[in-house]
Formats: sequence, C-alpha cells, structure tokens
Amino acid sequence: MNSIRNYFMNMWDGIYTVLVGMKVTWKNGLLRPITVQYPRERMEIPEGSRNQLYCNIDDCTGCLACERACPVACITITTSRRGAEEEVYTSTGVRLKLAVPKFDIDMSLCCYCNLCTEVCPTECLVMTAAHEFAVYDRGDLIYRFDRPWQVQKGILPPAVPDYKPKPKAAPAAAAEPAPTTG
Repeated sequence: MNSIRNYFMNMWDGIYTVLVGMKVTWKNGLLRPITVQYPRERMEIPEGSRNQLYCNIDDCTGCLACERACPVACITITTSRRGAEEEVYTSTGVRLKLAVPKFDIDMSLCCYCNLCTEVCPTECLVMTAAHEFAVYDRGDLIYRFDRPWQVQKGILPPAVPDYKPKPKAAPAAAAEPAPTTG
C-alpha cells in the first residue's frame, strides 16, 4: 500500500513541478523582452557615468594635480618652463607658465574613479560619453593628447566630446567709495 501511495505522490510532484515551470515560462513569455540588440540598438548612457577620459591640451596648465590624484598612475605628464617672452593663455584666460610636451593616459590601467577630473583647476580633463573603445593592440589604449601630428594618423581616441570650456567669470567690479560731503 505504501509503494502505491509513493508512486502517486511522485507522479503528483512531477506534474506539479511541470505546472510551476510552465507558469513561470508563460508569465515571462508574455512580458516585453528587455534584451537590447546591440549594436543596432543602444541603451542610453546615464548622466554622470564614468567613461573615456579626454584632455583639452590647450587648456592644460601642467600643474600635475591629475597625475598625483590618480590612484593607479595611468596619467603621465612632462612639463617644461616657457620662456618669459611667451605669453600663452587658456580659453578661460589663465596664463600658461608651463609647456606640456607629454600628456599620456593609459586607459588600460584607468579605474574610472574620476579623481583626476575633480582636481583639475582648469577643467580641461573630462570624462566623455564614449565607452566603446575596444582595440586589438594594448598600445592603442595609451592616449597621447600632446602631439597634434598624431591626430592625422588616427592615434588619438576617436570620440572627442563636444568640449566647451566654462566661460571665465567676470571679475567683480570694484565698489566705488561713496562721495563724502563736508
């Protein structure tokens, strides 16, 4: 009698398991699919996401703040003094006392922490929306922002953002002393 009861209990467990599985299958089969057919369809990148770094080298003062702030040492900067007769300014009006002959970012080492962009006084180092930068050679992940001749060879990162430096704040007008009568 016990073996017959076990037989029917096992049969009921099998049918019940199939019914539960079919319920899950039908429930998920009727929902809208969430799969994105990449690369034909692309998801929108959330604002504030951390992606590829870009440096507007014309605004870089060579202060080395980003290099010191980088926890993985992926930024390499070399500076040299400009001559006293050279008067070069950034787009925001800051005088450049140093020339930057070398500004390299190794994106294969970057941990996307955003610390380098936070400490940049001229805000020339920014995170872009570009996140697709797969390459065949690891050497191509070293972005050299200091050599304009490499742009023609296509060595610099292809996704240059619509970089617009913040306008320089107008200096507050000096308050004129009130006329005294007397």
